[in-house]
Amino acid sequence: MSFAGTPQPRPRWYHARTELDDFAIVSYRVSPEALTRHLPAGFTPMRMTFADGRPGTLVSAVAFRDRDFHFRFLPQASIDCGQINYRAYVTANNKPGVWFFATTLDHPVVAIPQHIWGMPWSRDPIRIAANWTATPAHWRLEAGDTHCEATELPQPLTTLDGFTNESDWLERLTHPTQGWYRRRNGQIGAYTIWHPVMRPRYLTAATARFPLFERLGLITPDTPPHSILAQPHLSFDIHTPPHRFHPTP
Repeated sequence: MSFAGTPQPRPRWYHARTELDDFAIVSYRVSPEALTRHLPAGFTPMRMTFADGRPGTLVSAVAFRDRDFHFRFLPQASIDCGQINYRAYVTANNKPGVWFFATTLDHPVVAIPQHIWGMPWSRDPIRIAANWTATPAHWRLEAGDTHCEATELPQPLTTLDGFTNESDWLERLTHPTQGWYRRRNGQIGAYTIWHPVMRPRYLTAATARFPLFERLGLITPDTPPHSILAQPHLSFDIHTPPHRFHPTP
């Protein structure tokens, strides 16, 4: 594996820190044209060519349990809760990153990103559980009408459709550090994160439904996931607060 990750920015007193447990990236192949309809001007889908010769792009539901989420200046006020981020892989200002459609959080602290930072967050009960020592390991998500149940593949993947090698999908699919979203006032917000390189385990879905992507017209109820990459634990730095995005003229 040649992807070595990205340098860790120096933590600031106002940044946030969290440990992510039972972390999984459930990705779907979608039409670039369908995705483009949901992106602001200046944002373009990260196009890929798949094994069937057809172009496409990816969106992902990223689900995990926050453990000890806290702002660095207030470590005693930590929270534990479930979270799901819905994102698409895009470029803007010639930089790769992810466009966030929405986030659901199972905690009242959702009011901070929702009302203070204008982020597209909402509160919803989320249940995530996994058994990483079972044979095969399994992972489960339930959140209203959203659900996914997956088991670990017998062997790690050596190819992932649309990518050239493991280094390629680790960099593009698991390691975007720049994110954008539409604020409640219509402006575009931006923020960055950092985490070490993932050491993913490869799962396959027995069942999966993500109605948010269905409502956006990106998938149908019977669309199977493109891939599921998971990891028992992952540390995250979140460079709060988000800021206003300034597109290149």
